[in-house]
Amino acid sequence: MSQLLQALPVWKEQQVSTMKALKFFAPGKIGLETVPVPKPRAGEVVVRVTLTTICGTDLHIVKGEYPVKPGLIIGHEPVGIIHEMGDGVTGYAIGDRVLVGAITPCGQCNFCLGGNLSQCGGALGGWKFGNTINGAQAEYLLVPNAQANLAKIPDELTDEQVLLLADVASTGISAAESADMQIGDTVAVFAQGPIGLCATAGAKLKGASLIIAVESDPVRAEMAKRMGADVVLDFAHKDVIKEIKGMTGGRGVDVAIEALGTQGTFENALKVLRPGGTLSSLGVYSGKLTLSGEAFSAGLGDHKIVTTLCPGGKERMRRLIEMVRHGRLDLTPLITHTFPLERITEAYELFGERREGVIKVAIKP
Repeated sequence: MSQLLQALPVWKEQQVSTMKALKFFAPGKIGLETVPVPKPRAGEVVVRVTLTTICGTDLHIVKGEYPVKPGLIIGHEPVGIIHEMGDGVTGYAIGDRVLVGAITPCGQCNFCLGGNLSQCGGALGGWKFGNTINGAQAEYLLVPNAQANLAKIPDELTDEQVLLLADVASTGISAAESADMQIGDTVAVFAQGPIGLCATAGAKLKGASLIIAVESDPVRAEMAKRMGADVVLDFAHKDVIKEIKGMTGGRGVDVAIEALGTQGTFENALKVLRPGGTLSSLGVYSGKLTLSGEAFSAGLGDHKIVTTLCPGGKERMRRLIEMVRHGRLDLTPLITHTFPLERITEAYELFGERREGVIKVAIKP
């Protein structure tokens, strides 16, 4: 028996020393470089990235609207295969396919133990990839606190089926969760980019009775309907405040979701809320954000404003994977373009300029 076991092949990841990775150098300046493959320390794992994406937040970084240190590898939406493991990581093996959330909490600090995983260690602390440590737009990725942040992918699911769960789906769906949306609530979702489309899908999952999407791009408007919107309003041709108030009998919506990060969409989301309603904000804001007395009912409308950074951790990823596995959630239509890592700067241009009906770009290292 021992001779038979010795004869069986043992699958191992090929050992490599260097990799290609996309670095941020300065606003408007990014590029591929050859860098060393990271080595895991205790509690860490190196994942060979098989699929990743470009996020709207990455565009904010490249434009200089969100500051990160020069030389950082950016990106935070990885699917891959475990390449090497540090000491102390159990329940996983080299060769396992895994999804890694954009948010990688330690699971041990006061914020994590208090349930605020996204704020691990302090403000925005759960978001490390492409923010404070090297990110996922590379051939290999070092995952911190791996025990808390690796979700195994079932064999029957493809990389494409789970890719968007790492960030955009987790973030978008969280809008309805943070707002404590109830079955039968009416909802308006302002902007139908990738995050807004996932927010629309999340409102449907949470049992909204009426989902109103606000979007002028015809490709995204059509996709909003596929994700669950009952009505799509083009703000370029209609007074969306008047239209939404009319659809709700003058009452306003129970929940308004802001998914763009601009002054105008934030104010409009407030204006369509019923008294006591909730504005769930997902947008990444740059510059100054102000509230007008009219939009805010002079501060007397019992409105609630909640903000959410993408929920992370392996249990969050596992639950989202199960939604996909059982047919409750299909986000593959959102992946409209795929580029090899060698052409990632070209992919950034396409995505940033919103050409060719792009919604989400997948990158294959």
